[in-house]
Amino acid sequence: MRFLVMICVMAAWPLGGLAQGFAGLGTDAEGFSVPRLGTEIVFPEDHGAHPEYRIEWWYLTSNLTGADGIEYGVQWTLFRSALAPEAGEGWSAPQIWMGHAALTTPDRHFVAERLARGGIGQAGVETAPFAAWIDEWRMAGTSDISDLSLTASAPDFAYDLDLVAEGPIVRHGENGYSVKSSEGQASYYYSQPFYRVEGTLNLPEGPVEVTGGAWLDREWSSQPLSENQSGWDWFSLVLDTGERLMAFRLRETDGGQFTSGTWIAPDGTASAFGDGALTATPLSTTRVAGRDVPVQWQVELPDRGLDVTVEAMNDQAWMETSVPYWEGPVRVRGSHGGRGYLEMTGYE
Repeated sequence: MRFLVMICVMAAWPLGGLAQGFAGLGTDAEGFSVPRLGTEIVFPEDHGAHPEYRIEWWYLTSNLTGADGIEYGVQWTLFRSALAPEAGEGWSAPQIWMGHAALTTPDRHFVAERLARGGIGQAGVETAPFAAWIDEWRMAGTSDISDLSLTASAPDFAYDLDLVAEGPIVRHGENGYSVKSSEGQASYYYSQPFYRVEGTLNLPEGPVEVTGGAWLDREWSSQPLSENQSGWDWFSLVLDTGERLMAFRLRETDGGQFTSGTWIAPDGTASAFGDGALTATPLSTTRVAGRDVPVQWQVELPDRGLDVTVEAMNDQAWMETSVPYWEGPVRVRGSHGGRGYLEMTGYE
């Protein structure tokens, strides 16, 4: 059964070298819905799944600190991919689900993956109250996602965390319509970047009580990339001033790039910026999983007086999953201090 699920997953997420755009996200969206400028994001409905769109995710990252001062990072992600633009029922449902869980310490990186079929209860999302799950991994809470519990487990690690939002949901781009290329590819995209977190990590040597913050990203589309975009570098930074930054750089096969992001004030007021406003420059790379991956960056946003170095807490935070990528906690220093997360895809 797992072999059959893997075949379905790979059909839904083709490898980057075999498809248009990273992981096939630049392939034509024929038959699926596509994001439209002016469409209002509505809660709690849009916390749920959108089977008429081809790709979607519920993506949480968390920067944590133990009582002994050691820093940790946690990732919990549920992906949905559609083989056809419909919900369906039972085994005939064309929805494929994939879960990723990771726990990062300064010197170790633990990763687990789950694969599931939709329509049979093995994975899914509900909105009243909110719950997203794959097997026993679960993110659940209130319909407005202001309070959440988060669990995942694997042979080498587990975590059980409680999250409370201390600020508003933030819509990216133009009221949630986030453009990803000069050709106009786009997604619907919002975040809850204000979670306060406490809970327990279970490591091979035993449990660790932790506190910190978390950031939830929600995004869905059918063709979020252009066919000539080979991958992205995505930053979510929580600054010591209370401000937050979401920024991404989409790399193009001809050497060009497309950048965008959102500057978030401490009260949650969001200011979107378009292509070219931000510069993200790799400063150094490391060898991981046979690839040279940038793990130190200079990130500049002149309009906000931001000029920082963003550096991986653990440069070996490679996600050896069906579609591999780098994802891990980062430290920020320079014009602003802080912590955050960095995701990098498409490095071969």
